[in-house]
Amino acid sequence: MGETGKEIAILLFQYSIVVKGIERKLSDMEFSVTTVTEHLEDEARRLAGRIALFILYLPADIMDDPLKKKKLHLMVEAAASRNQKMIVIGEAKYHEDLLSEIPDLRNYNWLNRPVDMKVLETTVTEELEKTETAFVKRRILIVDDDPSYAKMVREWIKEKYRVDIVTAGMQAITFLLKVPEDEKVDLILLDYEMPVVDGPQVLQMLRQEEATAHIPVIFLTGIGTKEAVSRVMSLKPDGYILKSTTKADILETLGKKLK
Repeated sequence: MGETGKEIAILLFQYSIVVKGIERKLSDMEFSVTTVTEHLEDEARRLAGRIALFILYLPADIMDDPLKKKKLHLMVEAAASRNQKMIVIGEAKYHEDLLSEIPDLRNYNWLNRPVDMKVLETTVTEELEKTETAFVKRRILIVDDDPSYAKMVREWIKEKYRVDIVTAGMQAITFLLKVPEDEKVDLILLDYEMPVVDGPQVLQMLRQEEATAHIPVIFLTGIGTKEAVSRVMSLKPDGYILKSTTKADILETLGKKLK
C-alpha cells in the first residue's frame, strides 16, 4: 500500500462489476485501493484508524440476511470506535430501517445504489478534506470478569465513548501498558470483586505505574451497603458505580468525570 492518507478499503460481501468500476474510479483519483470480501469484521477491526477511508458496499439483500446484518453492525462498530472515516453505499429503501437498527450509521455519508461515480468522487474528496479537529470520543476501559455485564454497559455508552473490555485484572494492566500515547484510555470502570487479581489490587498496580497513575478509576460494585461503599471509597478511587445503576445514571457519572 501507499501513504496512509491515500489508502482506501472497500468492504463488501460479494465482488461485482460495479465494485470494479468503483476501484477504477478511486485508482484514477490516485488512491491505493484494498478490496475486502472475507473475514469482514476482523479486517474492519484491523484496518480501522489506520487508513484514510472505508467504503462499505452493502448487498441488495442486507435486510433479509441476519448474518450479514450482524457483520455490518460489527464493521460499523469497529469504524466508530476508531473514528474511522467511512462512506456507505446501499439501497435507498433500506436506509431508514438500517439507521434505526444501527444508530452509528448516522455518523457516515450514505450513497444510494446504483452509485453515481461523479457523486462518489465528490463525496470521497469532501470526506477526506474534513478537518481532523472533529470531535474525538473519549476512551473507556471496562474491567469486569462478567462479560455479559461489561457488554451491556458498552452498549449503553458506546454512542458517546470508545469502549474496550477486558475480563481480568492482569489483562487490564497489560492492555494499558501497551496502548500507544495517542490511543490512551481516559477512564477505567473497574470491577471491585474479581477472582485472582481483584479491583483493589489492580488499582494499586495502576497507581504504581507512571503510565497509568493519572487515569481516573471508578469502581463497579454489586454491593451497596454503607459498610461496603465505605470500604470501596477508602481506597481513594475516583468514584464508584453500583451494578444496579441505570443507563442514565452511568452516563451522568461518566459525563461529570470526563468533562
